[in-house]
Amino acid sequence: MSEILIRNAARVVTMDAGRTEVEGGDVLIRGGVIAAVGQGLATRGTVVEAQGCVVTPGLVNTHHHLYQTLTRAVPGGQDALLFGWLKTLYPIWARFGPEEMRVSALTGLAELALSGCTMTSDHLYLYPNGARLDDTIDAAREIGLRFHPTRGAMSIGTSAGGLPPDSLVEAEPAILKDMERVVDAFHDPAEGAMVRVGLAPCSPFSVSRDLMREAALLARDKGVMLHTHLAENDEDIAYSLAQFGCRPGQYAEDLGWTGADVWHAHCVKLDGSEIDLFARTGTGVAHCPCSNCRLGSGIAPVRAMRDAGVKVALGVDGSASNDAGNLIAEARTAMLLQRVARGADAMSAREALEIATLGGARVLGRSDCGVLEPGKRADIAVWDLSGIEAAGAWDLVAALLLCGPTRVRDLFVEGRSVVRGGQIVTLDLPGVIETQNHLARRLMA
Repeated sequence: MSEILIRNAARVVTMDAGRTEVEGGDVLIRGGVIAAVGQGLATRGTVVEAQGCVVTPGLVNTHHHLYQTLTRAVPGGQDALLFGWLKTLYPIWARFGPEEMRVSALTGLAELALSGCTMTSDHLYLYPNGARLDDTIDAAREIGLRFHPTRGAMSIGTSAGGLPPDSLVEAEPAILKDMERVVDAFHDPAEGAMVRVGLAPCSPFSVSRDLMREAALLARDKGVMLHTHLAENDEDIAYSLAQFGCRPGQYAEDLGWTGADVWHAHCVKLDGSEIDLFARTGTGVAHCPCSNCRLGSGIAPVRAMRDAGVKVALGVDGSASNDAGNLIAEARTAMLLQRVARGADAMSAREALEIATLGGARVLGRSDCGVLEPGKRADIAVWDLSGIEAAGAWDLVAALLLCGPTRVRDLFVEGRSVVRGGQIVTLDLPGVIETQNHLARRLMA
């Protein structure tokens, strides 16, 4: 069985139960699994020298819309709030097809990998012109990231009082049928799985209560997780109160959308009772700080959530509302926003890194990931702190969040090299970028 030894790192950050950090540390990988963490380890296999580097678990992204990498910095949506932003972009997205979905996913996944991400979810909720969830799953397999795609959906168009155009909504029986298809075709419940599928009706303002209930029943029958947007901004809260007569947390609970198998994106406007509900039920939250800033949605109460025991992870959100997909930069922003809201001691660099690694694995239900210890999957990021970004830094682990770098040197997923020397090695990235730009120009025409 092949071995890889990451040797003599300045610091290995394990995220184990004791939050152990090993100075001058080594990590031994055998057969896609971590075999040992310590000092002075040996191998007859491949050696990766890590002097001047910090080694961490791979970062975990729990909310994305990969298809949106084709619509970054769109003029009509640059300065709009959530609902106006969506209305600008829906007609553009309606022109997508399978090629746009696959290439945009490749671009977004490569960007995540270069920022240290080894596992990501994706929320794909529109399927124009023959596009399928299969297109993004194929892209993730090509690049080699661990993938949690979710079969999203929109079923209430403008003619029925919803926000999306009728051309982008689907009939609910067809949605449920395809949800069942993709779970049966792609979901792998085994330890070390590279693909796990979730079910993800888009939002309370784009699907019916019936679809939310039926999706929850189907997910639990199939043993898969549930995901949606919730309490993203003030408009979202107002809509819930006007249409459902309750706040988003109550809406979720009434429809079976709380529990350890559920995670909600954003949750910027959760109140104290909703935070307690999520803590009590084990419901997870994907915090998307840069997107929340970009759309002016507000600062999520992450400190209050964490203190209450809510599982909190990070998400870059779609690249039409971020507009980047850099997960280590997202962790830094999360830390800074909590300090803006609550003071300089509200969140440390190490806590932000924990949320970005172990926190993400917990929210996605992956007890086999997010930690560097024997028996866990070998999803590992190697960060070179010998460059100018961290020059003069005293605490290299904190420097990773406070200074940089924001690009990983080496990345391993299931023990396989995805990034080496700061470059993607699993695909022709210049070719992907060229195709991506060609598709974007075609959409602009």
